Parts: sequence; C-alpha cells; structure tokens
Amino acid sequence: MKEFITAFVLITLAEMGDKTQLLAMAFSSKFKSISVLIGIFIGSFLNHGIAIAIGNYVSRFVSIEKIQILASILFILFGLWSLKIDNEDSDEENVKGNYGPIITVALAFFIGELGDKTQLTAMTLGANSKYPIFVLFGTVCGMIVTGGLGIIIGKLLGKKIPEVTMKIVAAFVFIFFGTIGLYKYIPSIYINTVTTISYFGILLLLILLILRHNLIQKDKYYEERLALVLSKCRNCGQNHIEDCPVNKKRLQLEKEYLGQNIPYLGSVIKYLESLKYLDINLYEKVHNSYKCKNEKNKL
Repeated sequence: MKEFITAFVLITLAEMGDKTQLLAMAFSSKFKSISVLIGIFIGSFLNHGIAIAIGNYVSRFVSIEKIQILASILFILFGLWSLKIDNEDSDEENVKGNYGPIITVALAFFIGELGDKTQLTAMTLGANSKYPIFVLFGTVCGMIVTGGLGIIIGKLLGKKIPEVTMKIVAAFVFIFFGTIGLYKYIPSIYINTVTTISYFGILLLLILLILRHNLIQKDKYYEERLALVLSKCRNCGQNHIEDCPVNKKRLQLEKEYLGQNIPYLGSVIKYLESLKYLDINLYEKVHNSYKCKNEKNKL
C-alpha cells in the first residue's frame, strides 16, 4: 500500500500543470468526459506498464532523446489533425460510436508520456519495488486524478469560450509542446537559421491549408443543410408559422452561417429569390442542392 501511495503522490504532483493535464483540458472540448477518462486510463496503463515491466533496460536499446523526438513529431501531427474541424451534427457523431475518441485520447497520452518524467518515475519506482503492480496502479490513478481536474477545467472554460476556439487552442497546445520537444532533443548541430525557417514555413503552410479546408467544408456543410431544410418545407404560404420545426432549423442555420435571418414568406421560391439578392453564389449552390434533393425525394 505504501508503494501505491508513493507512486500516486509523486505522479499527481509531477503532472499538475504538465502537458498531459493540458491535453486532458484540450480533449474535453472535443469528446465526452467519460471517453477522455477511459482514454487516459488506457494510455497511461499501457505506457507506465511497459515502463515498469521493462525497467531501465529500454535505455540500453533506444535513447530517451530519440523517444522524445518521435513523441514530439507525433504531437505536432496530432495538433495538425486537431485543427481539422468537422461540421457534423451531434446525432451523426453519436452513430459513429465511442471507440474513436477513446483510442485517440489513449494514443495521445501513450505518446505524450514516452520518455516523459512520469514514465521515468514509474520506471524507477517499478525497478525498486517488491510489488510493481501497486506502483502501476498508483501512477495510473495519479494520471486519472490530474486528467480529471484538467477535464473539469476544460468543461468550465468550454461554457464560456466557443467550441471552435477551444479546438484551435487544443491544436496549438499539441503543436507547441511538439515544437518545444524537437528543439530540446534534436542535436544542436541540426538547429540553425535555415532549418528553423524551413520548419516554421512548412508548419505555417500546413496550418493554412488545413484552415482553408475547414472554410470550404464549412461552406459546403451549411449549403447542404440549408438545402435539406428547404426540401422539407411544405410551402405553406399564408399558413406559415414561425414555430414550425423546419423554420426554426432554417433560422438557426442562417444565424450560424450568415449572421442574419432572411425573411421567409411560406414559399421556397420566394426565399431563394431573397437569397439570390443577398449572395448570388450562395443562391446558386443552395438552389442546385435543393433541386437535387427534391429529385431524390420524388424517386
């Protein structure tokens, strides 16, 4: 029991404010809390379990510096992946199941702990312990506690900060720690003005390409959703009511995408004419999509 408490206290203190706690905060803006906690448990259990099982033998084959470089590269890739924002309905996300988020979080924490001080702590405690299993559960519990605190903070911030902003911040947390890791562990002989400018130039280009992709996907998403809503309209004319579920959805989409609402007079044709005066390009895309959906509905 003493070994469990020692491992738990050391890991909890070591992880307070560390990058993995920040990752828990970041993931809380993307996934459900329970999925993040399960992911933290799996990732930490595997990482610390391997560390304790292998002990200090791992350093004879692979240097900590190389492990940290690999982890840093993967962190940057995670950051770039996190920048990609999916415009999907929550119902569609639920259909996908809960295994995606869990595996994502587990992998991130597994990678994040490679060569980290907590993994080295677990390795050291395990090597000097009579009951390594207690050390393992102590370190994992410490990770869950600090991760849980990170999730709570992330959820509280998420209520005050837009979700998209939280996701962008989360992405840059990954990229920041990945960049710091590369700078710290790549041999200084490879770090010079040319390589630094090249690195940040490529990184900036990738970020801009992803953001451009997000904008294109956002436009496509709202155009498709607006056309879908219009295809469900019954063209009620003078009987049109504002409390109609279809009308409410249309108002929501307009507010999110256009920042304003377009008057609806109970006719899709009249609505599209109003849209045409507002934005001819948007009108053409919505109109074409609307016609396609209507044709499919007739089949």
